[in-house]
This record gives sequence, structure tokens and C-alpha cells, in this order.
Amino acid sequence: MNRRRDAFLAAARMSPEIYEITRRHGGVGTIGSCTTRPGIVTSVVEDCRITLDQRHLDAAALARSLAEARAASEAFAKEGGVEVAWSRIWNIEPVLFDPRLIGLCEEAILETSGSTHRLPSGPLHDAAEVARAGVPAVMMFVQSLRGISHNRIEDTREEHLEMCVTACDRLSEKALHTLA
Repeated sequence: MNRRRDAFLAAARMSPEIYEITRRHGGVGTIGSCTTRPGIVTSVVEDCRITLDQRHLDAAALARSLAEARAASEAFAKEGGVEVAWSRIWNIEPVLFDPRLIGLCEEAILETSGSTHRLPSGPLHDAAEVARAGVPAVMMFVQSLRGISHNRIEDTREEHLEMCVTACDRLSEKALHTLA
């Protein structure tokens, strides 16, 4: 066992490290996929590929998080006697939403539900492209059960959907009266 060069072991050590890097810098870090080759139960993994999504509202903190993730992967690869290579799939600089709309959105949610939670995740939605074009934008999210989103088992309570529609209506009214 001590002579194996197991690419999966080196890659697997990244998961807790990504959470630690994210904790230090804030933002969001997710290892979204892991594929191995040859991918059979009796063979030591010779090739393991993981995907990493890092998001932060501050471009400098995002760059530091990426640099630390790269350094960690190189250290784990060296310890495991394997090689590591990085390739960028996508790179999007942080897009900030309009602070006035964020405040109005928060007011609308508080009036509707009595509590609010900010989710600075850097979502890649149309609203980000609208904001990038210079048009004031904001996003309002509704809670997913068990914290699962972007997955076929994602679900939301009907009463939460109703509150979201009410809060969205209030936000629209506030924006029309405030920003017009």
C-alpha cells in the first residue's frame, strides 16, 4: 500500500482543504465532480479529475483562494508521488449587484417573512449579465429544502414560494417608487 501512486487519494485530500481555504477567505468553494480512470473497482486510480468552483465578491480574495488551492493540490500531489495539472474551464470576475436594490430587497423580505439572509455566492444568472451591462440588478432566492439546489431532488415548500412571490411584489413596488 505504501508504494501506490493513487491519484484519487491526492485529489480526495483537496475536499477538506477547499473548505478550509473557503473558511479563511469567505466566499464559496465547491468540488462539483470527480472522475477516475481506469474507473474499475480492482485498479489503483491512475488519473483523477476534479472540478473546482470558487466564488467571492472580492476579486483579490478570489485570486488568493485560487492560489492557495493550486498550492495545496501541488503539495498533495508531491506527497502522493503523482502529478497535478490545472486547466481553466471558465473565469468570471465578481459582479456586484446594486446596493440600493439589495437594501430594498432586504426590506421586502423582512416585511414578508420577518428575517433575511444574504447569499453572496456570485451566481451566474441573467441578472449578473444585466448588472455587468450597467443596469441596476439584484437577485432574490427562496430556500431549498435540505440546502440542495441545482439538483433533480431540489424542492421548496409551497409557503416559501408564496412568501417569495409576495416579497418580489413588494420589491418591485419599492423599486418603482424609489428608483423612478
